[in-house]
Amino acid sequence: MSRLFGSVRARATLAATLVVAVALVAAGTAVLLSLRSNLLGEAGTQAERSAREVATVLAVGTPYADLSLDVDDRPVQVVDDDGVLVAASEDLERISGTGVDAVKPQPAASPGGEHDDDADDDDDDSGESLEPGEIGGRITVSDGSATIDGDTEDYRFAAVPVKTDDRGTLTVYAGAPLSAEHGAVNTALTVMLIGFPLLLAVVAWVTWLVTRRALRPVEGIRREMAAITASEDLARRVPVPDTHDEVARLATTTNETLAALESSVERQRGFVADASHELRSPIASLRTQLEVAAAHPELLDLDGAVADTVRLQRLAADLLLLARLDAGERPAEVRVDLAALAREAAEGRTGVRVRGAEGPVSVAGSRGQLGRVLANLLDNAQRHARSAVEVTVRRDGDAVVAAVADDGDGVPAADRERIFERFVRLDAARSRDDGGAGLGLAIARDVAVRHGGTLTVHDAPAGGALFELRLPGDRAGTARDM
Repeated sequence: MSRLFGSVRARATLAATLVVAVALVAAGTAVLLSLRSNLLGEAGTQAERSAREVATVLAVGTPYADLSLDVDDRPVQVVDDDGVLVAASEDLERISGTGVDAVKPQPAASPGGEHDDDADDDDDDSGESLEPGEIGGRITVSDGSATIDGDTEDYRFAAVPVKTDDRGTLTVYAGAPLSAEHGAVNTALTVMLIGFPLLLAVVAWVTWLVTRRALRPVEGIRREMAAITASEDLARRVPVPDTHDEVARLATTTNETLAALESSVERQRGFVADASHELRSPIASLRTQLEVAAAHPELLDLDGAVADTVRLQRLAADLLLLARLDAGERPAEVRVDLAALAREAAEGRTGVRVRGAEGPVSVAGSRGQLGRVLANLLDNAQRHARSAVEVTVRRDGDAVVAAVADDGDGVPAADRERIFERFVRLDAARSRDDGGAGLGLAIARDVAVRHGGTLTVHDAPAGGALFELRLPGDRAGTARDM
């Protein structure tokens, strides 16, 4: 069973068929009940009409013997105040449902018009006070059966009271056959029992075809994704149907995800290649020095070996930090005084001046990572400055801005985004021999983004480069500072 309904098409077809089946059953039940109610009401009206016809004749004093009660072969009974049958249809053989089972009239209790005077003053059973010759307005309806001339049928009976001058209050029972009601209801039920399964079969077939057509693009997307997984070719894309619906949007989003994944994979491959290339030089240099020292200890360049080792250590630390940032490591949410951090980063550096806001300027984040950003910006500024570097920390609305400016040649407008890419060096001054691996600015921007901020470069007032680090301010810390 689970395999039978393991597809969306099968489940959609089953669900649609069940919903339509429930709706059809509910609608069919309502139709049958309404039809039966209308037919019963019509039968009651016919029975009342027949009873009133007989009551009208009795109201004018017509004797029982002169009554014509064979009205369309419908059963008729006339009952007096004592519940005695005084007149009935001639061919009536059996009756039930009227309260009087007798089918043969009994002699009148007061023949010749004699009757109990007290009866004239009593109300009839229906609670109405009638005048002689008046027909009651309250009609009692009941269901029963009757046998007339050997034919038994179900009837709806109407009881109509009538007050006569000489015979007191009489009750006329007349019936209307329910055969038409039963026939119509049975016919409608038969049509439903035949038509509903056919209609459900059509619904299931149409739903199966529609869902197959609707899910065809989804199957195409699945096949292409399976092929991409098997081939590991992230440059491939899934087909986008020209339907402008949810499936088309799914295909578009899938292609966007594949593009982002391809870009990420290419970036990681480039990162690994560049990292391997950058690590190769200091390792090779260090190995050469050690091999020379092993053969000729007197030629050991100890300072050079230490410098290569330190450079290798810094490069490994940079690569590890980038790997942690790429893995989505979130900074610790602690309060950091950016102004104090800038002063610490500038301490001991020649030609660096710090101008900060009065009092603490707080941000939320990792003290170590933010200190690394400021150190990288200062290293970059000192490498390119002619004589001076200036650091400014200030509040700008809800943000905190740390700006590092130098008086060097600046950064060309075309390269102001490229310099933040990994392992990028714009000129010979950014060579390996100068100690730059092209990771400092990339690390600075990644850390800024992880802290919910930005890092951009502009022209400095002195003509050099102005790197601006903008971070969300620590509102709680700012409130306490105030």
